[in-house]
Amino acid sequence: MPTHLAVPPVAGPNTTSPSSNTTLVNTWNGDAGFSFAELDGMDPSEQVDALNDQLVLENRIKEGAENLLNMNLTEFQRAQVESELDMAKNKITAITKRIELQSSRAKGKPSITGPGAAKRNARPKNGSTTSIKIPGEGGDKTGEDFRSALQQATNCIKDLESYTRSGVSTSANLSSASSSKSNTYSSAAVELNGQRIETMSRLIDILRRYMRVRYELKFTDVLQAVLPCFGDKCSMQCRAAAYRVIRHSLVDKDTVSRLGDALDWYILKALLRDNKHAVEKEQVIKLIRIIVEVGTVRRDPEMKSGPGSVPISEAVMRSIIAVAEHPEDPFRLICIQTLAEILIIDIDLASRTGIIRFLLHVLGEGPIEIAPILASVFLHLVDCPRTRAYIQVGTDLEMALSAITDAYGKGPDHAERMRGCTKVVQLMLRTWSGLMFFCMDDMRAIRSLINTLQIPSLENREIILDMFFDLLNIKAPAWYQTFIDGRRLTMYRKSRDASEHRQERHDLLERPVATLKLTDQYLGLLVAILTNAGLCEALTAMLEESTIGTNLSRKATLLMAEVLAMANRVLPLSLAARIQAIPDVFCMATDYKHGENRIVGTSALSAIDSLNRNRARLETTGAVKGSRLRANSVEDAVRRGQRQVEQTKLKMSMQMDDKAFQTCLLETQVTITKDYTKWNFETLQEIIDGPLLNPKRMEEAIRGSRFMRRLMSFFHPFSHQFSDIKRTRANVRWVRLGCSLLNTLMASPDGVRYLSSEDSLLAQIVKSFAQLDPFNGVPDSDPIFSKKRVAETLTYGYFEMLGTLSRLKEGIELLEKFKVFTAFYHLSELRSREDLIKGIIENLDYSIDGHPRIVLSKALTSTYKHIRLYATRHLGSLIPNANAWTLRLLLTQLYDPSPEVCELAVEFLEEACDSKEILQLVVEMQPTMDHLGEIGHRLLLKFMSTPMGFRFLYDAGYIDREMEAWFNGRNIDYVVEVEVFLAKVFNFSNVVEDDEDLLEFDGTVPAHFYGEMAKTELGCQVLQEKGHFAEFSQFIRLHGNESEDADLISKLKSILWAVGNVGSTEGGLHFCEEEEIIPSILEIAENSPIPSVRGTCFFVLGLISSTSQGAEILDDYHWEATLSPLGLPTGLCIPEDIERFIFLPSWTATPVNKPENRLLPPTAEYEIEVITAIQNLANTVIANAASRSLARLKARPDTRGIFSTPEMFYRAVHIMSTQRYRLPVRRYIVELFHQEMNQDLVNALNNAAKRLKASPSYKPPRTDTIRMSVFGRVGKSRRPSESDESEDDGLDPPATVPNAAVEQPTINLQPLTKIVGFSVSV
Repeated sequence: MPTHLAVPPVAGPNTTSPSSNTTLVNTWNGDAGFSFAELDGMDPSEQVDALNDQLVLENRIKEGAENLLNMNLTEFQRAQVESELDMAKNKITAITKRIELQSSRAKGKPSITGPGAAKRNARPKNGSTTSIKIPGEGGDKTGEDFRSALQQATNCIKDLESYTRSGVSTSANLSSASSSKSNTYSSAAVELNGQRIETMSRLIDILRRYMRVRYELKFTDVLQAVLPCFGDKCSMQCRAAAYRVIRHSLVDKDTVSRLGDALDWYILKALLRDNKHAVEKEQVIKLIRIIVEVGTVRRDPEMKSGPGSVPISEAVMRSIIAVAEHPEDPFRLICIQTLAEILIIDIDLASRTGIIRFLLHVLGEGPIEIAPILASVFLHLVDCPRTRAYIQVGTDLEMALSAITDAYGKGPDHAERMRGCTKVVQLMLRTWSGLMFFCMDDMRAIRSLINTLQIPSLENREIILDMFFDLLNIKAPAWYQTFIDGRRLTMYRKSRDASEHRQERHDLLERPVATLKLTDQYLGLLVAILTNAGLCEALTAMLEESTIGTNLSRKATLLMAEVLAMANRVLPLSLAARIQAIPDVFCMATDYKHGENRIVGTSALSAIDSLNRNRARLETTGAVKGSRLRANSVEDAVRRGQRQVEQTKLKMSMQMDDKAFQTCLLETQVTITKDYTKWNFETLQEIIDGPLLNPKRMEEAIRGSRFMRRLMSFFHPFSHQFSDIKRTRANVRWVRLGCSLLNTLMASPDGVRYLSSEDSLLAQIVKSFAQLDPFNGVPDSDPIFSKKRVAETLTYGYFEMLGTLSRLKEGIELLEKFKVFTAFYHLSELRSREDLIKGIIENLDYSIDGHPRIVLSKALTSTYKHIRLYATRHLGSLIPNANAWTLRLLLTQLYDPSPEVCELAVEFLEEACDSKEILQLVVEMQPTMDHLGEIGHRLLLKFMSTPMGFRFLYDAGYIDREMEAWFNGRNIDYVVEVEVFLAKVFNFSNVVEDDEDLLEFDGTVPAHFYGEMAKTELGCQVLQEKGHFAEFSQFIRLHGNESEDADLISKLKSILWAVGNVGSTEGGLHFCEEEEIIPSILEIAENSPIPSVRGTCFFVLGLISSTSQGAEILDDYHWEATLSPLGLPTGLCIPEDIERFIFLPSWTATPVNKPENRLLPPTAEYEIEVITAIQNLANTVIANAASRSLARLKARPDTRGIFSTPEMFYRAVHIMSTQRYRLPVRRYIVELFHQEMNQDLVNALNNAAKRLKASPSYKPPRTDTIRMSVFGRVGKSRRPSESDESEDDGLDPPATVPNAAVEQPTINLQPLTKIVGFSVSV
C-alpha cells in the first residue's frame, strides 16, 4: 500500500512542520505527482494505458483505506483515513470518466473537449484565484484531489490577504474624501465582509474534508491572513468564520504554540459580548476547547490523558469563569464543563485562576444538572494525594451537602433542589474516594447528613429517607406502600401472585446457587459505617415523635427493618448482631414506667417482625451460595388440595353413564346447531377433558352421533368458521379447545384412526399451506395463511394444534403421513413470511428425534439472518432441558457467518455451561472457537475451569497464548472493565436502562484468566512453571504504596485482581501462602494513600475469603468473613476495625501560588483614581460608589482622555485578569474605554504590557503620590456640593502634593482633645 496513507502522529519527532520542505504526500512519487495535465500531448491510446495504471493504483489505495478502517484507530487517524478514502473514490470516478472520454477519441469519435478546455478560468478583478478549475473534472468539487485542494486552500489565504490590502486602501481613500461618501464606505465594508466570509467558508470546507491539507499549510500564514477578520469593524459572522478557520487549522501542540496569545485580546472582547452575538461566542468556546484538547502538554508525553499544562492565559480563564457565573448566559453549562475538564488536566492553573472555588460553588448551589459531573471531577481529585492537597477538609466538598444540611427554614421550592442534591450525595458515597473523604474527622459529614432526619419538616425528612433507601439500593415492592399507609399485610397480594410466586420458586430450583455480589460487599461496608454514625438512633428518634404512628414514622420503621435485614445478609455475625440488637427500641419496649415509650417500642418491633414475615412470604430473594430454599408449607397444602379436587372430578367424569353422557352432548348444542356462538363452551370443555378420555365414550361420539364430525368440521380451515374468528383475548379459548380436542383424540385408538382416515383436518391444513407455495401453480388470491389472516384471526392456532400433535409419537406419524413436514420445509424458504416460520418453530415439540429437529436445524441454517437469529433465540430457550442434540445445534451456530448469531449462540452456551454436567458435555464435543475472537473469550474461560477443558485448550496452544496476553496487558483491561461496570451499577440512576454492558454485568466478579486456571490441578502446575504469581507478589511489595505514577497504580490494581482471583480457589490459595502475600495486601488496604487502591484490596480480600481456609487466614488478621446459615463463606469480608480501614490521613492545603505579574503603578492622580475605582468594582458593597466615581471621571472634559489611552485600557484588563468580576461588571469596564478592537490596538496593548511590566527587583515606593480610598482622594475634604449622588459634578483640579512628613492619616485612632477656656502647656 502506498505510504501516503500512513497516518502521521499527532505530535512527535516525525511530525512534519509547516516550514519543512518535505510534505506528507511527496514521500511517494506517484500519487502526488500525477495530474491530468501530464496527459496532454499523448496519444489517446497512451492516455488510456496511463489512466488504467493509475486506476489500478487508486483501487489499491481504496482497498487499503477500507482495510485500515476495520482496525482500531483513534478518531484523528480515522478521520485521516476516511479523507484518503474519499479522495481515492473521487479520483477513481474522475479517471473512469477520462478513460471513457479517451476511448471514444481513440475510436475516432468527435470530442467536445479540446486542449483549451483544461485552461484555468481568468482571475476576477479583485485578484481572486479560488475559481481555478481542476483539469479534466469540470470544476466539480467532488473531484478534487489533494494537490488541487492544497492549491485552493493556498489561494483562499492569498485572497484574504488581498482583501486586507484592498480594505486598507479603500478606507484610506474614503477617509481623505468628504463626509458625503460615508454611505459608499458602509457599502464597501459590507461587500468586504461578504467576500471574507465566502472565502473563509471555502477554506473551512477544504480543511474539514482533507486532513492532510491542515499539515501542509503554514499555520503562521493562515493566522496572519485571518487576523484582520477579528476586528470590531468586521461583522459578527465574519469573526465567527475566522474563529472556525483557526480551529480547523490547529492540528498539534506546535500549531497551538504558534498561535500563542495572538487572539487573547479578541477572545476577551468576544466573551464579553451579549447574547445577540451567540454565533461568535459559540465559535470562541469551540476554539478554546480545541486548544485544550490539542495543545495540552502532558507530563508524560506518551500518554494521551492525565495531568498536563493547558496553554490558555489566565486572562482568558477569568473570562470563561465570568461567562460560567452568569446565570442568563446560554453558554453557561458548556463553560462549566470546559472548566471542569481544565481542572482535571491542569489543577495548578485552576488554582491560580479561581476555578476550584467557582466549581465548588456550582457544586453546592447549582445548576443541579451539572452537579453529578462536578462531583465526579472532585472525587477524581480526592483519589490522588497530589491533587487532594488543593481540597480543604471540612469546607470544600462538604458544599455538596449544603442543600440538605441547610434545608431548615427554606421554602417549598427548595425540595426539588434537595432531591437533586441527594443524587449527588449518593454518587459521592458510592465511590471509595467520596466515602473515605466524608468519613474524615470522625465521620462529621455523614453524621451531619443523618442528623438532618431531625429537621422539623415532613417533606424534607421524607426526601432524606428516600435518599437512604436509594443509597443502600433498597428496591421497594408495591406492598411497602400498603404498610406505609397503615394497612395490614396479612392477605395482601397472596391470591394474585400465587402462581407467579410458584413459577419464581421453580426457576430458583432450576438455577444454580450464586455467590453474593461485589455491590453487596460495598453495601455491607456502607451499612456498617452508617450504623456506626448513628443511623439507627436517628430512626428511633423519629419513632418517638408519635405514639399513633404516621406515614413518616412507618417509613422510618421500614428503613430500619431493611437495614437490619441487609446487615443480617451481608455482614459478619459479630457486626450484624451488634446492629440487630437495636438497644434503644428494646429499651422503649420494656419501659413500663412510661407507657408512651412502651407503645412506640412494641409497635416498632411488631412492625419489623411483620415486614420480615411478609418479605419471606411475598418476595423471592436470590439464592445465596450455601443457603437452602425455604419451603412454604401453607401453599404446598393448598396446591395438594387443588390437585385432589381435579383428580376426583376427572375420575367422576370418566365414570359417567350413557344417559348422562348423551345429556351432556345435547347440552353442548353442537349436535343441534352449526353456529358456534350458541355452543355451551364450558360443557364442551368438560366433555373433551373428561368423558371423551374414556375410549368407549370416544367411540360413541364418533360413531353414534354427529358430535365429533360437526365439532371437527368447525376446525376445518375451508369451513371458514374457526379460521375466520377474530383474534381477541376472549376468542383465544377456541384455540385451547382445539389443542385439548387433539390431545383427547390421540389418547384413544379410535381417535387416532378417526384423524388418520375419516377426518380431513390435516389434509385441509396441508392444502392451505400449498396455497402459499409458489411451485404449486397460481397462488390463491386470499390464502388461509395470508399474513393478514395470521395476524388478525385464529388461523395462527393451527400451528399450536400441529405442535400438540408433535408431542406424541402417533402425532408425528400422522404429520408424516399427511406430509405436513414437507410443507414446513417449503414454507421455510419463503423470504417474506417469517411469521409462519416463527409459528412453526415456536410450537413444534423437539423432545422426540425426527422431523421437528430437522425443521429447526433448517431454520438455523436459513439464508436469511433474521430467521437464523430467531431460531437461535428459540434454541436458547430450550437450554434448561438441554441435551446432546440441542448443544450440538447450538455449537453449529458458532460458525454462522453473521457475528450477531455467533454472539447469541455464545451467550446461550455460557448460560448453559453454568451447569457442570452441560459444561462437561460441551467440552467433550471439543468445538473450535479460535475464529470467534473476543466473543468466545468468556466461554473458553469456562472451559478452563474443568480438567478436560483445560487439557483440550492447553493442547491447542490457547493457554500459552492467552497467558502471555494477560500477563502483558489484558490484566489492565480487566481492571477497566470491572471499575466501569461497578460505576454503572452504583450510579444506576444516571445510566440508560437498556445499556447492554450494564445488562451483561450482574455485579458478580467477572471470570479472570488466572482465577479459572487455578481451578484445575494442571492449571496450577502451569502457573507454577511460568512463575507469574511470584512476579505479581514481588510487584505488590515494591509498589504497594505508589501514589504518583498512574501507570504503576493501574498495574498494581490489575495484579491485585489477578492475585485475588487465584486466591479465591482451593488450589490457588497455597500460592498466596507460599508467597506470604496476604499481609502485604492487608497493609496496602489500610495504609495506601490512594482510596481506589484500598477499595481494590477490599474486594480482593473478599475474593480470598471465598474459601473456608482463606476465611480462617483473614480471621487471624481481624478481617471477618460473612458466612451462610450453613457456615459456608459467601465471599464477603469486613474488617473488625472499620475506622482503621476508612481512615484517610489529614493534609495541609496547598496555598495558591500566584506568579508575580506586577505593573508599574500610575503616577497621575486621576489615573490612580480610575484604577482604584475599577478595583473597587470587584467589591459588591462599594461597587455602586466606584461606578459613580468612574462615571464622573468620564464625564469631565479634562479627564475623559484617560479612557482613550491603550495604557489605561491595558491596566483595566490586567486588573480583570487577576481578580474576580461578574460578567456585567467586566462588560461595563470595557465599555468605559473608547477602544475599537483591531490589530493596531492589539499591538498597542502588547507594547503597553512590555512598558508597564515591573521587573522582579522593582520595589514600590513607601509613599505613593496620592493614596485613594473608596470615597475619593485621601486627606482632602469634599466640596459642599459634591456627593455620591451627583454624577455630573466636576472634580477639583489636582492640588500640589504636600510633604509626606506632614501628611495627615486617613483615620486617627487618638481620642479627640478640646481645650476649653485656658490653654494648658505641657
